[in-house]
Amino acid sequence: MLPESIVQFFANAQDILWICTISLDLLVTLLLYRLFGRVGLYGVVVLNIMLSNLQGPKLTMVFGMPTSLGVILYSGIYFATDLLSEKYGKREASFAVMLGFASSLVVVLIMTISLLFTPATESHSAHSALMLLFGFTPRFVFGSLFAYIVSQSLDVWIFHYLKEKTKGRHLWLRNNVSTMTSQALDTIIYSLVVWWGIVDLDMAIQLGLVKYLFKFIIALLDTPFIYWARSWDVKDKDWCVSQQEEQERFNNDIDKNNPKN
Repeated sequence: MLPESIVQFFANAQDILWICTISLDLLVTLLLYRLFGRVGLYGVVVLNIMLSNLQGPKLTMVFGMPTSLGVILYSGIYFATDLLSEKYGKREASFAVMLGFASSLVVVLIMTISLLFTPATESHSAHSALMLLFGFTPRFVFGSLFAYIVSQSLDVWIFHYLKEKTKGRHLWLRNNVSTMTSQALDTIIYSLVVWWGIVDLDMAIQLGLVKYLFKFIIALLDTPFIYWARSWDVKDKDWCVSQQEEQERFNNDIDKNNPKN
């Protein structure tokens, strides 16, 4: 898909690729917000949790440390919910969190059912690939969803608590403290529920600390972006036509087709 020269460059520059991917995720979030307002941010939350779960099993080396590729997009969810909190309030941010949770449940359920279908002979490779990606263990499903809903809810609560205490000042403070605190809890829950038992406790803690370090860095990097987005005067569009508007259009069409004499 990409030119071979670009593939080779990033193969030898994984740290740069990591930074570029973070920047791309933040810029896409801003673009969707600019185009669609809060609906775009809802989309970011759903897309990022889906993609982070798909990328989660892939481990890579960044700055000489092993980490999950899913950390990048998962951390971007906190940026989207913080922006929702800042621009639209606690209720909208909490709604986005629950929308992401419900979407994840639906994906887990539907993909689990799809794996029950016996593949045709010529599609065994596709079935094996789906098994690798979606053959969720109960521990993984419970651990990841539990960590998500608890940490994201805490993030929204801390953000608004600090906003109230600082009387709307110091966006950098509530953005970073809420994200870093909730992501610490997310990492602890995930490491203990998902990893502990598969690996020993020391290894589970080590994996968690490395993941949290990258989450911490991403939280710092997104601060200028949230200041930039807050300065925009984004007009939310009503993408749904109300019943009254629909009736008015219907009446206008009748008047045009049957002009009064």
